[in-house]
Amino acid sequence: MSAEHPVAADVVAAASRFTGVIDPSPLQRNERLSRRHDLDVWLKREDLHTVRSYKGRGAYNLLSNLSAEERDRGVVCASAGNHGQGVAFACASLGIEARVYLPRTTPRQKRERVASLGGKYVQIVVEGETYDDAAAAALVHAQATGMTLVPAFDDPRTIAGQGTVVKEVIEQLGHAPDAVIVPVGGGGLLAGTLVWLREHHPEVTVIGAEPLGAPSMADAIAHGGPVDLDHVDPFVDGAAVRRVGRHTFAVVDEARPKLVAVPEGQICVEMLDLYQNDGIIAEPAGALASTALALDLGLRAGATVVCILSGGNNDVSRYAEIVERALVFEGRKHYFLVEFPQEPGALRRFLDDVLGPDDDITLFEYVKRNNREFGPALVGIELGAPENLEGILKRMNAVPHRIERVPPDSPLFSFVV
Repeated sequence: MSAEHPVAADVVAAASRFTGVIDPSPLQRNERLSRRHDLDVWLKREDLHTVRSYKGRGAYNLLSNLSAEERDRGVVCASAGNHGQGVAFACASLGIEARVYLPRTTPRQKRERVASLGGKYVQIVVEGETYDDAAAAALVHAQATGMTLVPAFDDPRTIAGQGTVVKEVIEQLGHAPDAVIVPVGGGGLLAGTLVWLREHHPEVTVIGAEPLGAPSMADAIAHGGPVDLDHVDPFVDGAAVRRVGRHTFAVVDEARPKLVAVPEGQICVEMLDLYQNDGIIAEPAGALASTALALDLGLRAGATVVCILSGGNNDVSRYAEIVERALVFEGRKHYFLVEFPQEPGALRRFLDDVLGPDDDITLFEYVKRNNREFGPALVGIELGAPENLEGILKRMNAVPHRIERVPPDSPLFSFVV
């Protein structure tokens, strides 16, 4: 492998190193998505690995390439959770000690999985608020100790390992699909996909799906190189990367796949569909690719499309937020500031005069309690159907209360969503 540019042969070599360690993940046709989007949709179930994501591939390939001296010194990495699990798994398999830096936003479930997979070989350090903060701390530690830094995505060996996903897809499908949709954070999986396909199946359309709140690869393409995003929405924690890698950018910039930005609320809708209809527990980044099918991708009807379901490390405690974001995105959940007269029956009259038969109050909280004639309250309303909103707004205009709608981009939303 060259120091800068992985090639398809490197992907083949990586796959050979996995034999007996990392089994191929299933490729499953999804009837719900196929019917909904008039496509032939297949899911590459990377969530079913031991580490519940594709990250073990790149980590194992990199670590198995280390010299004896580098193995003895140990390794260090930063992760939003999945890369740390991949490194922990690989280190336990190869007997290498590791220090794993995780940001404070990493779900508890992912922290516990890193510890479980790594066992005695892994020490966890919680540092910073974002992945990039943790990465900076990991780099400082590597420079101070001589331990080998294991990048989450920006290394040719990591890219080659991730490229084994699409290699398996074609072997399992028996032919090249019309399109592959790849979730994008730092770009390792996308770059690995492009490395393999450009030599073997350049006719395949590759679509990179980024979170709307962290479009770091699209921003890099627009600026001609990796740049820091001004703001990152951390909700899609497995793909919320402020800056893509130098190696990953070089591959993606040369190939120029289609990049799409997927709204976080739409991802939540798909996560719930995956869970309730398909029995699949996907993390936000894992649902990126299948969510992107709802966007205008320019695919012909009936085209065979493979969506890489990249991970299933979702903390069950997050589902309340996921449901909330989904309802807001679908237009079924709305918030209002309402001034209520401080007298008995005020809330009952509001309910009778404003709500429809299928609508419900889901939040009622006084913003400030006092002894004045009126008191403002934050009111959350869940509609039976999105189209009920017009009627509610008309009825609100007819009541004597002073009512102000809270838009989703208001800072106040951070207190309820």
